[in-house]
Amino acid sequence: MLDISPALLLMAVAVFLVMLILLNKVLYRPLLEFVQNRNNSIASDYENAGKNTSDISAYQEEAERILREAKTEAAKIRAEVIQESKDAALKKIEQRKAELEEEYVAFLEGLDKERIELKNGLLAQMPLFKEGIQGKLNQI
Repeated sequence: MLDISPALLLMAVAVFLVMLILLNKVLYRPLLEFVQNRNNSIASDYENAGKNTSDISAYQEEAERILREAKTEAAKIRAEVIQESKDAALKKIEQRKAELEEEYVAFLEGLDKERIELKNGLLAQMPLFKEGIQGKLNQI
């Protein structure tokens, strides 16, 4: 019924082995190399991503440090400007006080002179007032 032919069996085995060798050289090795290269590339990209993350955190820390320094510098400059403004305002106030004091002294001197002149004027007119008062008293 079924005859197994050893020549045909050897030929099938030979064809199978040749096909296996050809497929290994043409298909499987390039495919395995491609998969290996792809895995290496993925691993390399993953490592680079980790390095980039650490670089980003380092840059972020540096940026925060620069911002802190800038804020302290701004606060220092602001304090200096405020102090300079206060000093300038106090200087102006002192100058104005000195001017007002001089004007006040001059005003008091002028007022004193007017008082003396008015007193002298009234004393000069005193005899007229006495005559007027005596004339009024005589009429009564």
